Amino acid sequence: MTPAMRTGYRWIIVPALAAGVAVAAAFSGSATKSEAGAQQAVSRPNVVVIMTDDQTVESLRVMGNVRSLLANQGVTFDNSFASYPLCCPSRSTYLTGQYAHNHRVMGNAPPNGGYDRLDHTNTLPVWLQRAGYATVHIGKYLNGYGRVRQTEIPPGWVEWYGSIDPSTYQYFNYTLNENGKLVKYGATAADYQADVYTRRAVEVIRRLAADPRPLFLSVAYLAPHSGGPRDSDDPPNLATPSPAPRHRNLLSSQPLPTPPSFNEADVSDKPSGIRTRPLLTQGRINAIKEGYQQRLESLIAVDEGVAEIVKTLEATGKLGRTYILFTADNGFFHGEHRVPAGKVLVYEPSVRVPLIIRGPGIPHAGRRPQLVANIDLAATISDAARIRPGRTPDGRSLLPIARDRLLFSGRDLLLETPTYSAIRTPTWVYVEHANGEKELYDLQGDPHQLTSQHANPAFERVRVELAARLMRLRGCSGATCRQAPELRLVARYRRGARGCVRSRVRLAVGGPSVRRVAQVHFYVGGRLVRRDARGPFTAVIPRRLLRGGAYTHAVATLDDSRRHTLPRRFRACR
Repeated sequence: MTPAMRTGYRWIIVPALAAGVAVAAAFSGSATKSEAGAQQAVSRPNVVVIMTDDQTVESLRVMGNVRSLLANQGVTFDNSFASYPLCCPSRSTYLTGQYAHNHRVMGNAPPNGGYDRLDHTNTLPVWLQRAGYATVHIGKYLNGYGRVRQTEIPPGWVEWYGSIDPSTYQYFNYTLNENGKLVKYGATAADYQADVYTRRAVEVIRRLAADPRPLFLSVAYLAPHSGGPRDSDDPPNLATPSPAPRHRNLLSSQPLPTPPSFNEADVSDKPSGIRTRPLLTQGRINAIKEGYQQRLESLIAVDEGVAEIVKTLEATGKLGRTYILFTADNGFFHGEHRVPAGKVLVYEPSVRVPLIIRGPGIPHAGRRPQLVANIDLAATISDAARIRPGRTPDGRSLLPIARDRLLFSGRDLLLETPTYSAIRTPTWVYVEHANGEKELYDLQGDPHQLTSQHANPAFERVRVELAARLMRLRGCSGATCRQAPELRLVARYRRGARGCVRSRVRLAVGGPSVRRVAQVHFYVGGRLVRRDARGPFTAVIPRRLLRGGAYTHAVATLDDSRRHTLPRRFRACR
């Protein structure tokens, strides 16, 4: 570079980072170029994933340990979703980082779903084991596991304590495949399934504390999923979990939440599968309430398990180098939209799930409004472990977002089952059903999805645009699943040696999608310095704000409420 070029003004164009890998690579420092380096396990963090079954976000309120030990010590994602809200497809997405239409597990049972449908030779534990991790699984895996080959251990797991179907759904009197040996548990208090899983997790952490390999521990509790045995207070005609004997009836005074969607009075705007449902009778509501209370009670043993796992990590000196992810495979209905129980449907109680992450570099008591999904879990864990995924990820690492509240990807999320596909944005959900029916909800004005606007002429433009974006998502793969608005950040400044800044910096947001931008917030070092609500969207950053190096964020809000961040780091010359 000539001296004239070093001292003259230059326009630097920063393209909109892809909503996924590019942002993660820019902010996380993940090693992706050297496969040899990725195989060195030294200094890699431990990763613990704690997964519940059928848990709603609302139920976190009874899990004091999860709140104090995980949420208060980490980041909670307030808009986390299961892309296919059913056990086996959702867990397959967690293991692959892909939407169901790419990993092709489209249900809980053969021929299109279940354990045997997934290619187990190319999953997250396989990638981690190859990178030198001690990989351990405890509890539920995929639906149908063990029905035929009871002692099979899926590839990638160094240690295996998997529950055998159908006994997976028994809180007592169940069977585990413990490293190729079938072990039956009985009906004593000590055999309560969640407690057994917790004791095994604690034992594994203690035993492997001196192992030089980093640990990947997957603990998959059954609660609050329904399961045997039937208890004396179980309501008729409604499957419930079986809480630990010490917790039975502990929460019998808890009221059943009744949001505006509960036992929805007018469902004339809904598809036929909802319109044909009768209003819930008082007897049915009483049963739902009892089931709801038992579901909360079943989670208390899981909450105690979380405390034991965290305490053991701390006692062994591993907690500071461990990422802990707490989540669920899908949500659950408790009478919303006249649905007494279940999941799978496109509505918020079914698709919204808890997600909390704590670990190295994660701020405490953080909350993130960004749209995230279970497609992001494998990418996040791969990023933490500094490994290359064996599959093309449809999701993105969430570590950069957890560490930086100003990062927004601008992407849409896909919700899919064989009977519908839907696009989820910050303020809209648009659904196309296989039978031709449609739904459209304005979540800003109608968060409980009471009135579908799909036939409202005033929403025609929105419906057409979302339909076009849904068509792209329905068959997306990799980068096309993370596609963001086409924006770029242009920076003009006087450049010194080694790229430092010798003048103030003029920033401008442009690109093909700039016509959709409603406003841009410009931040320096996390502090808002300018809000521009009229194009052209520009800001002038004084050189003094860049001393020592500082990140600038141009956070563009589009007219449909999507937000997309254009990050750039500048360093003032000395």
